[in-house]
Amino acid sequence: MLRTSAAGGIGIAFAGSVEAVAGSTAAAEVARHSAGYGPVIADPNKLLALPKGFTYKVVAQAGVTRLESGEPTPSDADGTASFHRGDQIVLVNNHEIGGDEPYAVPALPGLTYDPGAGGGTTNIVLDRDGDRIREYVSLAGTHNNCAGGRTPWNTWLTCEETEQRATGKFTRDHGYVFEVDAFDRRANQDPVPLKFLGRYSHEAVAVDPHTSAIYLTEDASGPNGLYYRWTPPRHFHGRKGALRELALSEGGDTAGKLQALRASSGGAHVPDLSLATTPGTRYKVAWVDVPDRDAKTTSVRKQFTDDQITRSRKLEGAWWGDGGAYFVASYARTSDGSAREHDGQVWFYDPRHETITLKAIFGVNPNPDVDGAFDGPDNITVSPYGGVILAEDGEGVSHLVGVTDRGTAYPLARNDLNTSEFTGPTFSHDGRILFANIQTPGHVFAITGPWRSGRRH
Repeated sequence: MLRTSAAGGIGIAFAGSVEAVAGSTAAAEVARHSAGYGPVIADPNKLLALPKGFTYKVVAQAGVTRLESGEPTPSDADGTASFHRGDQIVLVNNHEIGGDEPYAVPALPGLTYDPGAGGGTTNIVLDRDGDRIREYVSLAGTHNNCAGGRTPWNTWLTCEETEQRATGKFTRDHGYVFEVDAFDRRANQDPVPLKFLGRYSHEAVAVDPHTSAIYLTEDASGPNGLYYRWTPPRHFHGRKGALRELALSEGGDTAGKLQALRASSGGAHVPDLSLATTPGTRYKVAWVDVPDRDAKTTSVRKQFTDDQITRSRKLEGAWWGDGGAYFVASYARTSDGSAREHDGQVWFYDPRHETITLKAIFGVNPNPDVDGAFDGPDNITVSPYGGVILAEDGEGVSHLVGVTDRGTAYPLARNDLNTSEFTGPTFSHDGRILFANIQTPGHVFAITGPWRSGRRH
């Protein structure tokens, strides 16, 4: 498994190996010696600790590198995707800017949805070795752009993690998904919110390459968020520009069908995903129509009673593979309304059988300040060399965490700068470079090394 490229059929087998990812220091020490690329080595520059033989380049740094329009690289790099054309690589890089960050995405003419909002995306152009060529704004005037997802037609869907209304400095409502092209600047002119995907605290998306259905996570609380599916209208065919055309068409705001997940076990309703504590737990899935996807009077997640849908705290990263959608819950606490506590779950939705399966669970990390255990998985990507890479957004020490195809966790990188989260892991098309970010103060890295030497057991 997991030997195919990130664009092909991919499977993850965490189930049965929970000890290695459950957050215990002893298990993590075992993982260091039995999987991955060896221990990470402290960085003399106090940025990024990597295993022996690996190196990094800083390809963008908030407030330091410059956009081709002259302004500094914006703050808070988050979800990222890598695209290529010829000998060039383009990273579409989210900026999760909510208002207090020092460097906003500049509100350039023709690329700005709402001049009162400072978030958006920049495109970072690199050569084949990961050396920076230039960086430019591809979307501005959006709010709190967190994660997103790559489409099968090679565009990026960037998600606003907010329910901000048009008030005060904000001239338009927010909480939408926007499509960004990595190469065609004209396609990014006059940004169009994809309102048919709903207005809520979007986190990430995964797109079915066969049906163009889109699966979406919601990072929200009070009550906790939902997992959604959008199914396109009949005769819709996913391609560059098709989502924009649909959004601008008559009735485009409610095109297709937006639904929330309801899970059950043995016919009994499962109200909360935190109830699952054993990898391999499988629930049947049904989908419930969203009454008002634009949340004109009531937040989408509040339009349901708890017996209608299944909730989860901190629904985060998403990735399509192995004929289904993987999605991540970062943590759950009883104090936030969750039924049980954990420090991370990885789920797989199988559209053919209409089931979700718990693939991995992180136990509550007893001491996050000690380097040795992991917590708070967030963004997820698949490694072309086997297993997956998770960006840690927990407490204390922060890592890029690898998980092998047999379910053993290991540290791939450690933040030696501060305790900020990792974001946006994504491999180049040829698998030579792993790109990842430290969100605060804002570094984008290109990581290279002896990838094929990693042990997979």
